[in-house]
Amino acid sequence: WYQRRVHGAESFDGVFANASLFHVPRSALPGALAALFAALRPGGALGGSNPRGMDGEDTVRMDTTTSSTIAGERYCCWLTEASWRALMQAAGFVELEAYYRPPGKPREQQKWLVTAWRKGAK
Repeated sequence: WYQRRVHGAESFDGVFANASLFHVPRSALPGALAALFAALRPGGALGGSNPRGMDGEDTVRMDTTTSSTIAGERYCCWLTEASWRALMQAAGFVELEAYYRPPGKPREQQKWLVTAWRKGAK
Protein backbone atom coordinates (compact mmCIF):
# COMPACT_ATOMS: atom_id res chain seq x y z
CA TRP A 1 0.00 0.00 0.00
CA TYR A 2 2.87 2.42 0.63
CA GLN A 3 5.44 3.20 -2.00
CA ARG A 4 8.29 5.52 -1.24
CA ARG A 5 8.29 7.96 -4.13
CA VAL A 6 9.53 11.02 -2.29
CA HIS A 7 12.46 12.48 -4.20
CA GLY A 8 14.37 13.91 -1.28
CA ALA A 9 14.21 16.46 1.46
CA GLU A 10 12.52 19.74 0.61
CA SER A 11 11.89 18.79 -3.03
CA PHE A 12 8.35 20.10 -3.48
CA ASP A 13 6.44 23.36 -3.04
CA GLY A 14 3.19 21.49 -2.66
CA VAL A 15 1.50 18.12 -2.49
CA PHE A 16 -2.11 17.46 -3.46
CA ALA A 17 -3.31 14.25 -1.83
CA ASN A 18 -6.92 14.01 -2.93
CA ALA A 19 -8.77 10.92 -1.66
CA SER A 20 -5.51 9.06 -1.11
CA LEU A 21 -4.30 9.36 2.48
CA PHE A 22 -7.42 7.69 3.83
CA HIS A 23 -6.10 4.47 2.24
CA VAL A 24 -3.08 4.53 4.57
CA PRO A 25 -3.51 2.49 7.77
CA ARG A 26 -3.88 4.74 10.79
CA SER A 27 -0.83 3.21 12.46
CA ALA A 28 1.26 4.20 9.39
CA LEU A 29 -0.13 7.73 8.97
CA PRO A 30 2.43 9.42 11.26
CA GLY A 31 5.27 8.02 9.15
CA ALA A 32 3.59 8.88 5.85
CA LEU A 33 2.85 12.43 7.04
CA ALA A 34 6.44 12.80 8.29
CA ALA A 35 7.70 11.80 4.83
CA LEU A 36 5.42 14.37 3.18
CA PHE A 37 6.50 17.02 5.68
CA ALA A 38 10.16 16.30 4.92
CA ALA A 39 9.54 16.40 1.16
CA LEU A 40 8.05 19.91 1.29
CA ARG A 41 10.18 23.00 1.03
CA PRO A 42 9.88 25.52 3.92
CA GLY A 43 6.40 27.01 3.75
CA GLY A 44 5.22 24.28 1.36
CA ALA A 45 1.57 23.28 1.22
CA LEU A 46 -0.28 19.99 1.58
CA GLY A 47 -3.88 19.82 0.47
CA GLY A 48 -6.48 17.23 -0.26
CA SER A 49 -9.67 15.61 0.87
CA ASN A 50 -10.70 12.53 2.77
CA PRO A 51 -14.10 11.04 3.41
CA ARG A 52 -15.10 11.79 6.96
CA GLY A 53 -15.85 9.00 9.39
CA MET A 54 -15.96 7.89 12.98
CA ASP A 55 -12.34 6.77 13.51
CA GLY A 56 -12.76 3.30 12.07
CA GLU A 57 -10.79 1.17 9.65
CA ASP A 58 -12.15 -1.42 7.23
CA THR A 59 -12.02 -2.79 3.72
CA VAL A 60 -14.75 -1.80 1.32
CA ARG A 61 -15.74 -3.17 -2.05
CA MET A 62 -15.75 -0.65 -4.89
CA ASP A 63 -17.98 -1.31 -7.86
CA THR A 64 -17.80 -0.08 -11.43
CA THR A 65 -20.93 2.09 -11.51
CA THR A 66 -18.96 5.06 -12.77
CA SER A 67 -16.21 5.23 -15.33
CA SER A 68 -13.86 6.80 -12.76
CA THR A 69 -14.16 3.94 -10.23
CA ILE A 70 -11.79 1.00 -10.32
CA ALA A 71 -13.47 -2.16 -9.06
CA GLY A 72 -12.01 -4.13 -6.18
CA GLU A 73 -11.45 -4.02 -2.44
CA ARG A 74 -9.93 -0.95 -0.82
CA TYR A 75 -8.62 -0.43 2.69
CA CYS A 76 -10.09 2.72 4.25
CA CYS A 77 -9.26 4.66 7.41
CA TRP A 78 -12.31 6.77 8.28
CA LEU A 79 -11.18 9.62 10.55
CA THR A 80 -13.10 12.34 12.31
CA GLU A 81 -12.11 15.94 11.65
CA ALA A 82 -10.58 16.14 15.14
CA SER A 83 -8.46 13.01 14.60
CA TRP A 84 -7.26 14.20 11.19
CA ARG A 85 -6.38 17.60 12.63
CA ALA A 86 -4.45 16.01 15.52
CA LEU A 87 -2.42 13.79 13.17
CA MET A 88 -1.57 16.69 10.87
CA GLN A 89 -0.59 18.99 13.73
CA ALA A 90 1.54 16.26 15.33
CA ALA A 91 3.39 15.98 12.00
CA GLY A 92 4.17 19.72 12.13
CA PHE A 93 1.57 21.10 9.73
CA VAL A 94 -0.31 24.35 10.35
CA GLU A 95 -3.93 24.40 9.22
CA LEU A 96 -4.89 26.94 6.57
CA GLU A 97 -8.45 25.91 5.76
CA ALA A 98 -11.00 23.15 6.33
CA TYR A 99 -14.47 22.69 4.89
CA TYR A 100 -16.91 19.95 3.92
CA ARG A 101 -18.21 19.18 0.46
CA PRO A 102 -20.36 19.06 -1.52
CA PRO A 103 -21.42 22.62 -0.70
CA GLY A 104 -25.03 23.50 0.03
CA LYS A 105 -25.92 20.14 1.57
CA PRO A 106 -26.74 19.27 5.19
CA ARG A 107 -23.64 18.11 7.08
CA GLU A 108 -24.78 14.46 7.11
CA GLN A 109 -24.72 14.59 3.30
CA GLN A 110 -21.29 16.22 3.12
CA LYS A 111 -19.10 13.15 3.05
CA TRP A 112 -15.76 14.81 2.22
CA LEU A 113 -13.51 16.89 4.45
CA VAL A 114 -11.21 19.16 2.44
CA THR A 115 -8.16 20.58 4.21
CA ALA A 116 -5.18 22.75 3.34
CA TRP A 117 -2.00 22.87 5.43
CA ARG A 118 1.31 24.73 5.45
CA LYS A 119 4.60 23.19 6.52
CA GLY A 120 5.37 24.70 9.90
CA ALA A 121 8.68 25.02 11.68
CA LYS A 122 9.52 21.79 13.45
